[in-house]
Formats: sequence, C-alpha cells, structure tokens
Amino acid sequence: MPEMDVLLLPGKCSFWRILLLWSLWLDSLGSACPANCVCNSTEINCTKPDDGNIFPLLEGQESGTSNGNSIVNITDISRNITSIHIENWKGLHTLNAVDMELYTGLQKLTIKNSGLRNIQPRAFAKNPQLQYINLSGNRLTSLSWQLFQNLELVDLRIERNHFNCSCEIRWIQLGQAKNEANLKRQQLYCMNSDGVVIPLQEMNISQCDLPEISVSHSSLIVQEGDNAVVTCNGSGSPLPDVDWIVTNLHSINTHQSNVNWTNVHSINLTLVNVAREDNGFILTCIAENVVGMTNASVPLTVYFPPRILSLKEPVSRLEHCIEFVVLGNPPPVLNWFHNGKALREVDFIRTELYRQDNVTEGCLLFNKPTHYYNGNYTLMASNKLGVARQTVYAHFLGQPFPETDYFFSVADFGSPTPPISVTHKPEEDTFGVSIAVGLAAFACVLLVVLFIVINKYGRRSKFGMKGPVAVISGEEDSASPLHHINHGITTPSSLDAGPDTVVIGMTRIPVIENPQYFRQGHNCHKPDTCFREYMLNTISLPGHPKPLNQGIYVHDVGVYFSKGRHVF
Repeated sequence: MPEMDVLLLPGKCSFWRILLLWSLWLDSLGSACPANCVCNSTEINCTKPDDGNIFPLLEGQESGTSNGNSIVNITDISRNITSIHIENWKGLHTLNAVDMELYTGLQKLTIKNSGLRNIQPRAFAKNPQLQYINLSGNRLTSLSWQLFQNLELVDLRIERNHFNCSCEIRWIQLGQAKNEANLKRQQLYCMNSDGVVIPLQEMNISQCDLPEISVSHSSLIVQEGDNAVVTCNGSGSPLPDVDWIVTNLHSINTHQSNVNWTNVHSINLTLVNVAREDNGFILTCIAENVVGMTNASVPLTVYFPPRILSLKEPVSRLEHCIEFVVLGNPPPVLNWFHNGKALREVDFIRTELYRQDNVTEGCLLFNKPTHYYNGNYTLMASNKLGVARQTVYAHFLGQPFPETDYFFSVADFGSPTPPISVTHKPEEDTFGVSIAVGLAAFACVLLVVLFIVINKYGRRSKFGMKGPVAVISGEEDSASPLHHINHGITTPSSLDAGPDTVVIGMTRIPVIENPQYFRQGHNCHKPDTCFREYMLNTISLPGHPKPLNQGIYVHDVGVYFSKGRHVF
C-alpha cells in the first residue's frame, strides 16, 4: 500500500495543480468582469440598465501563483470570449476599434436597445470570426458597408434604427434586394428629406450607384526582366477611389493616378524588371465608393527560360527513379540522354511527370535495370527562351563479367528486347565444337548407310536356305508353307541339320530351293513358278507313323498346307 501511494502521488499532484489553476482563472475572470455584467469562460452578458458611456471591458490585471510559474493574463481571457451581449445601455454612443480588438475569438455581438449612434470604420478589423451582429433598437442614422467587408456575416440585425434616406445606406437597400445577411426578412425604414419615414425599399436616391471598372488588359504576358504598364479605370457617382492591390508582388511597381473631367478615375500600374516569381500573380484593381466596391483582375504571366532545380541519383521504389524538378514557362520540353546519346523511351524506360504552375516534377523510371543501364544520364529542358542541362551518374548493378568488353548504350534500345553483346571466345572452344559436329555428321551418315544395306540385302528365303540350318517354328513368318507344321516346337537335334534340309518336328527333310518361288507376283498354278522335282525320300509328319506317299510334289504340299489341311 505505501508503494501504491507513492505511485499515485504524481497523479494527485497534477490533479490539484489543475484545480488550483482553474480556480485562479475563474477568480481572475470574476474579478475582471465589468460591473452590471455576468461573465463565464466564453460569454459576457450585460443586460442590466447602465448609463455608462464606455464599452464594457474586462479589467486588465494579472494573477499567479507565489512562485510565478503560472500567470493568467487578461489577453488570454479575452481571446476565449465568443459572445458579448449588451442591452439597455443608453449611455453607450460609440463603438471604437480599441474596444473590440482584444476579443479576437468573438463570434456573436449584440448591442440592442441602447444609445449606439456611431461605429468607427475599423471597429471589427480584429474580429474575423464574427458571424452574427445585432444592432437593432439603437440610434444609428447611417452605416458603412466597409465595417463588414472582411467578415462572413450570416445574420445582420439593424431593425428599429433612425436611418436617414441617403446614399450611405444604399448598400443596405441593394443587400436587402439580394437577401444578403438575412436583410430581406427585416422591416427597415428611413426618413427622407421631407421628414417622412418610408420603407427602405422605396428609397430613391439619384447619382448613387456602384462604381464601374475597366482594365486595359484582360491578361498581361511579359518576359522575365521586361517592363510593363497596365491601366485601371473606375467610374461612377459618387466618383470611386481606384487602386491596385499588389501585396506580395516581387516586381518593382509604381502607381500613377489621374482624374479627368468625365468622372473617370484612372490609375496606371508600372512593373519594372518583372521577376519570374510573379508568374501566375493576380493583379487586382478595386474601385469603391459609399455604395460599395467593384474589382477587376488581371492575371500576370511571366515567361522565362528553364532551370533545373534538382536532379537526383536513382533510388529504388516500386521502380528505380531518377527524380527531377524543373522550373520554366512555357513548360519546357524534356529530353534524356544516356552517355551522350539520345534516349528513346520504351516500356521499361519511361518518364512520368506532373506540372503545377511553372514547376515540373517527375521521375525517369527503370523497370528491373541491369548493369547495361549504368552510366551518365543527362536531362535537357528547353523552351523558346532557352535550354538547361544537368547530368547525374546512375549505378544500378555491377558488371557480372568484368573482363568482357561491351560497347553499347541504353539509348540504342529500339524495342523492349535488350541488345545482345557479342564476345570473342577462345579458339580451343571453336575447334572442339567442330570435332563434335563432325562426329555427329559421321554417325548420321553411317546410320543411313547401314539402313540402306540392311534394307537392300537383308532379305532371306522364306525357308532360310542361305544359312546352315533352317528351323520352321511358330515364330517364323506365317507366309511360309510349312509354318503350321511343328506348332512352335524346335529340338536341339535340329542344330545338326545339313545345308539342304528342313527340320519339321524331329525329322530332317531334304529339299531343293526354287529361286523363283518367292518372287513377287508368283502364281503356283503356273508351271514355271513352282517345284516340279520329285522328293526322293519319304515325307513323315509328327503324329503320323505312316509316311506320305512317295512322289508327292512340293507345290502340292504347299497347296495342301495353305488350305489348312493338317490331317492326312
């Protein structure tokens, strides 16, 4: 538990410190609140009648802790006030700028049923957040539009005032017609020269209109360092004041005003040694009188030669990027060079950029670059006024074979296919390749020759008469006339057969070969294509103990077997 108390002690100290500061702040606010008013952290309400002629202000004082670490200033308190309500202050006649300047956060101001008669021209200059103003039930006879020109008013209440029908309140009549600041819903009146109170909408004042304005140029285009003159004319009744708004203009400028007899106020703006920083600047001419203000704008365009502000070494992002920033107007044309040669952009090397005003920013992008991309990259920016160049070295990958010479540039790429570099190989490799090719060719020729020889001379007699022994079995060609005799049975004794015998089963049969027997297209029914000799020995078949009749013709046997007659 003691440890927990120690841990919670800083939190307790902070809480009590905040509470102390809050109490001091409330005490300061309460002591600074004007008499007959009620104040809180954001509002000042003065609804009790008061005959004082001074705007209720918070009393200026400071209060703080004994060690001086925390000070509550009256300026900080005033800055937090968002609403001031004053009512039934009959002695309050004038609202000064100094009365309002401390309330910079003020959003709502009410001064009604009081004796307010005059408001200084810049009374609300330090209150840019004002949106609601209620001045009803006072003794205002006129009201200038210039009081509210820098405000974004949502509601302006000015009922039950003693306005005079004059040109000074013509702007209210125009605003009521346009329903600006909720004026159309209000019942506004004025007293004419005859002392008659009439609705403001019926007021008719001659020679009281908004000023008209014209300029000599719809747009001004100059080159850097040149001089230029532009004229603005303002006319109307009452005669307007005319001026050029050139705040933040870098170029040297002079104003020359001239008023002629035709009620035209003219003013010349002279620009000397125009600077490139003024490109895109809007020259604004205003003409204003008691009725209101009109303005005209002249865009200034300054042409200047290109300038490369930055060109950085490549960095790896989604793709490798050479980042650049170029300044120029008209927007410069960009060209890239690799090792002094013009770089033609393709799918894997391209430029992406965007322009804002006279600044061009972008990247030269590389998709998976290799060592071929290494080298100097030059950016050339050009327009009709000049050319700018800057070079940066880019290294993407080291060369994988440093001993190999390659002479080409990425600028030579005409298609996404990278160039092929040819290198000289040693002579030993060429000789070895030649030997391999020769051996392969020799093997192919040898195979072809063997195929031809076998195909031409590899045919043998159906009975195998060329060899020392011919064995008729089930594995021989089925076209043999004795194919079906032995049913695939071959005995070792057949190996001793003579050169002119055929082994059928276990018996050797001497035969005489007819060279024309297997000739293509033979016909055994012709006497010249079959055997005519007699068998000298008896013919025995397996499974038949009795020999066949002597004197049977061989071709008869062939016919007999070819018809499948195996039983005698």
